[in-house]
Amino acid sequence: IQGWKNQSSVTEFILLGFSRNPRTNWILFFLFLFLYLFTVLGNGLIVTLIRVDARLHTPMYFFLSILSLLDLSYATTTVPQMLIHLVSKSKTISYVGCVVQMYIFLTLGITETWIFAAMAYDRYVAICYPLHYRVKMSQTLCVLLAVSSALCGLTCALVYTVFAMNLPYCGPNEINHFFCEIPAVLKLACADTSLNDQVDFILGFILLLIPLSLILASYVRIFTAILKIGSTQGRIKAFSTCASHITVVTMFCIPCMVMYMRPGSEASPEDDKKLALFYNVISAFLNPIIYSLRNKDVKRAFFKLVGMSAGTQ
Repeated sequence: IQGWKNQSSVTEFILLGFSRNPRTNWILFFLFLFLYLFTVLGNGLIVTLIRVDARLHTPMYFFLSILSLLDLSYATTTVPQMLIHLVSKSKTISYVGCVVQMYIFLTLGITETWIFAAMAYDRYVAICYPLHYRVKMSQTLCVLLAVSSALCGLTCALVYTVFAMNLPYCGPNEINHFFCEIPAVLKLACADTSLNDQVDFILGFILLLIPLSLILASYVRIFTAILKIGSTQGRIKAFSTCASHITVVTMFCIPCMVMYMRPGSEASPEDDKKLALFYNVISAFLNPIIYSLRNKDVKRAFFKLVGMSAGTQ
């Protein structure tokens, strides 16, 4: 990080956020505070339920608990700082703080795309090979998929971050965004960013289109198997286990593709902020609702936990 700082005369960045109007910022503060607290509560509750209820100790819920942890961490990387900036006069972030935020955010986001692919594979095995599900989705394989997703996140985020922060930043230092996201930071570079656009596109292809292709391939096989199920009720039950996952993947991946796979020159700061809000804040907020409302096992575990705590009082 010291080497990167030496290449740049900028020691801190100013995050412009959403508005310069104090009244608008206070409204946004309470809105995002509510969204963040619900995100922490909802995702934390899902992780707790999966941990304490033995019936949820299955591969599907193992991946769901990882997804909830990622969403919780993902939002925590950006939202608390955004809330402070909405109500304070100082909206600065240090150069090092910006690099760290960028790296952690990317690591969590990339890991999440591969966890989505692992979840799709889990549903594929459950529906297409129900009798061999326990054998095929062994604990070892689940841990291996989770660890490899995390390693991919850690490694690829480092490539993104190094390419972005190796550029000189000599001023201005105002980032038209609410956190240090690469496309917004690159606009301040005092050098040609065409190589970065190419790297972002190639990495975007690897980190978004490959997992999405695996998810699509899994669902083609899943829907083929569902159509062969004799009873309508059986088809509905099989499809309902996939509907939540399809919804969450769509909400997260499509905005990410738009953000990271288009040239920087085509980006609009206001559009970028809305897209980032969607896959950073809104999807993390909605995931617990989508999974809990459509999932009888999660609801049963919740009522069981509430009943147990009520019974002990």
